[in-house]
Amino acid sequence: MLLFFHLRLFDARLRSAASNSHTGIAALLILAIALLLSPRPAAAQQVQDVPSEEIVVNFAAGRVVIAVVKDAILIGTIEDKIEMQTHPPTPVAMNRVRAGILLGAVDWFSPSSQLQLARLDSELPHLHGHFIAPGPHVNQVQITAEASDIESIGQNLYERMNTVVGNLHGKLDWPQDEPVAQLILADYIQGYGPEVWQLSFNLKQEMQRLDYYDTQVSHPTYLQSWPPEKGQPHTLIEFQYPPEKATPSLLDLLRRKDPRLEKICASDARMRQVADLFLQGQSGKIIAADATQFLRAALAVLAPQESRQTMAIIGVESGFEWILRPPPEPTRANANQQAEQEKPDEAPSLLKGSSPQ
Repeated sequence: MLLFFHLRLFDARLRSAASNSHTGIAALLILAIALLLSPRPAAAQQVQDVPSEEIVVNFAAGRVVIAVVKDAILIGTIEDKIEMQTHPPTPVAMNRVRAGILLGAVDWFSPSSQLQLARLDSELPHLHGHFIAPGPHVNQVQITAEASDIESIGQNLYERMNTVVGNLHGKLDWPQDEPVAQLILADYIQGYGPEVWQLSFNLKQEMQRLDYYDTQVSHPTYLQSWPPEKGQPHTLIEFQYPPEKATPSLLDLLRRKDPRLEKICASDARMRQVADLFLQGQSGKIIAADATQFLRAALAVLAPQESRQTMAIIGVESGFEWILRPPPEPTRANANQQAEQEKPDEAPSLLKGSSPQ
C-alpha cells in the first residue's frame, strides 16, 4: 500500500479523488500536512525538518503463521502484494530468543529529498528494552520482568511512530478501528516458556481548528496469543494484515480438507501426522524438523504467485535461525521506476496535483 502525504496540493477535488480510489486496503489516500510555524519539539525534529513535499508510506502486508512445537517456535510469512512496493512480513531477530514481525506502515520515505524517514521493521532491535512503562501493566497481571519488557517494546515503538506522524495535520480518512501497524512478538522466556504477543497501534486525531488536526498513534493494545488458556488447543496461530482482507487461515483450510493440503499429507505419513496433531491441538508433540517440512510445503502452495515468503525458527537451545531468508529488496530507484511504469494511464499525478475529472 502506498500513502501519499502531500503538502500544498490538497483541495476538494483531491479529497474526492482519494475517496473514490479507496478500494479496500489497497487504496491511495492523499492527505494534507500543514507546515509548522511554531517551534518544534526536538523528538519530532527529524521528520518535521525534512524539506519535502511528499511522504510515501509503504506497508508490510500478508499473513504470519506461528507454530509452537516441541523445543522450537516456527514463524512463516507470506506476502500479500496489495501494491507494487508492498513489503513482505519479515521476522526480525530482536535478541537470541525473540523475534518481531511488524505489519502495516513500516516504510516512510520522502521521494523529493530521497530521505528515509523511518524503516520501522529494521529499527525493531534498536527499539528494544529502553523503557519501563509506569502505571497499569498488560492484562493487569502481577508485574514481571517479562511483562515490563513487552511493554518496553510497545512504548518505544509507540514513541518512534509518533515522531513520524506528529506533523500530519490534515484530516485523515483512516478507518477508526483498523490498526496502522501491528507488531507480533514470539519468544522464549526463561522459567516461563514460549509466548506470542500481538501489539496493535491505531491512528487518532483531534481537531485544533478548522482543517487543522493533531495526529497521534495511540498507545498499543496488548493481546497474548500464546500460551493458550487452560483447556484450549495448542495449535497454529495466524495473523493477517490488512485485517479486512483476511483469507481462511491455514488451520481452517486443514479443517476443511483443502485439496492442496491433502496432497501434502498424502505424500508422507509424517506430514499426515503433523496435520493431525495440529488439528487435535497437540502441537507440543510435533518435532521441529517435521513441523518445518510441513509448514514450508503448506505455505508454498498457499502463497499467491510471485509473493515473497520467509521462515525462521527460534530453538530453545539454538536461538533464532533462518530457514528461508527474505529475498533482497529492490533498490529505491528501481522500485519507484517499476511502480511508475505499472501505474495506469488514468491515474492522477500527485506531483502535479491533478485529479480525475
